[in-house]
Amino acid sequence: MTSIELTKRNLVLCGGTIAALATAGMMRPAPGESVGEKLKEIVTSKTGEEVSPPEDLMREHGVLDRVLLLYEAGIRKFAAKEDFDPALLQQSGEIIRDFINDYHEKSEEEHVFPRFRKAGKMVDLVDTLLQQHRAGRKLTATIIRLAPSGRDDGDDRNQLVSSMQSFITMYRPHAAREDTDLFPKLKDVVSSHEYDSMAEDFEKEEHRLFGEDGFEKMAARVAQLEQRMGIHDLNQFTPR
Repeated sequence: MTSIELTKRNLVLCGGTIAALATAGMMRPAPGESVGEKLKEIVTSKTGEEVSPPEDLMREHGVLDRVLLLYEAGIRKFAAKEDFDPALLQQSGEIIRDFINDYHEKSEEEHVFPRFRKAGKMVDLVDTLLQQHRAGRKLTATIIRLAPSGRDDGDDRNQLVSSMQSFITMYRPHAAREDTDLFPKLKDVVSSHEYDSMAEDFEKEEHRLFGEDGFEKMAARVAQLEQRMGIHDLNQFTPR
């Protein structure tokens, strides 16, 4: 049989289906199609397209970027002296802390960065990214600490705005460089087995920390904050 790469979770999910189809004679490949290709087709139809490690990390960057938009909205409201609940910024910072700093970045630090170091590739970039992770955690802690007093126009608000702006300024190029330079090269520095294992490890840790559908739950939390901040309607950003 042709070798194909499947994660354990897909094998578990599809085991019963594959057995039933085999019994019914539906595992027979079409002319010119290998058994492995037929099996892959069945897995895809059962579970949907698999999310690779780079795709997983990139979609988590989508959550990060949407929180950066929340920070930017808060900065604009402060500048316009518009009253709003600063708890929205505190809750945004908590999403960054829980989902980005303590989960997403830990995944990179434990599974991605060491592979590039071991391969001797893009080491300078990895060192800079790690340094920025550490700086980002400090900024996030400051944002969470100062956000509750954001209504008062004073030193705390000035430091809060400065911390959010510094975070935005650092993480926009940080995430862009990972998406365009680092993540696309990940498959070049790991074996196919390691690549699949990373996807499983990411999923297991996500479920451990956030439960089933952890990413979807976190994206929903961000959407609720966008609604309350008044930036959820995407059309408002379209030039008139």
